[in-house]
Amino acid sequence: MNEREGGPEGTGAPDGRAWPKGLAPVRQARSERPATVRHARPGDPATVRHARPGDLTRVVELIAEHAAYEKAAPPAPGLADRLARLLFAPAEPRLRCLVAVLPDGTLVGYATCAPELSTWDGTEYLHMDCLYLTESARGHGLGPLLMAAVRTEARALGLAEIQWQTPAWNESAIRFYDRLGASSREKRGYTLRAGDQKGGQGPASPAPRT
Repeated sequence: MNEREGGPEGTGAPDGRAWPKGLAPVRQARSERPATVRHARPGDPATVRHARPGDLTRVVELIAEHAAYEKAAPPAPGLADRLARLLFAPAEPRLRCLVAVLPDGTLVGYATCAPELSTWDGTEYLHMDCLYLTESARGHGLGPLLMAAVRTEARALGLAEIQWQTPAWNESAIRFYDRLGASSREKRGYTLRAGDQKGGQGPASPAPRT
């Protein structure tokens, strides 16, 4: 997961820069549904809302961009179908996806999260698996808006804590999370395939993508 929000939170472009075409100041509109905001109309600010089935093609494109930025393998074919089952098929979705949307309807970022368990605490927490914005959308307050929506999601689920990872080399993301007041600790991530192999060892696995 990666966030490269370069500018401060707020409604004006930082350092006097012009807003990219179609990108206006952002806000999180009031809504009865957790972390969801109303549809943007012409002239409205950019918003964050829950992903919808029709968003999945674009979300997969953003995931591919995210993977390329982190020098990871591209998503396997059929990702949109797998995400649809996780996001929309169950009565209680296993995964939650929030999208950043420009006034013209263009999706320029996403965050995904799901409840997980902490053995040490004996409690659930919200694990944020990914957070990504396209290059032109960074530095205009959308990163903080996505994080605010994830925090709203955690509160709606009755979860007191959010946890996530970011690559140690991603200094801009680390600065962004530090500005939010998040705490961190160094750990090395591992991935191991669960398939049965002779000798009890599985094949080599790719590096974690988080």
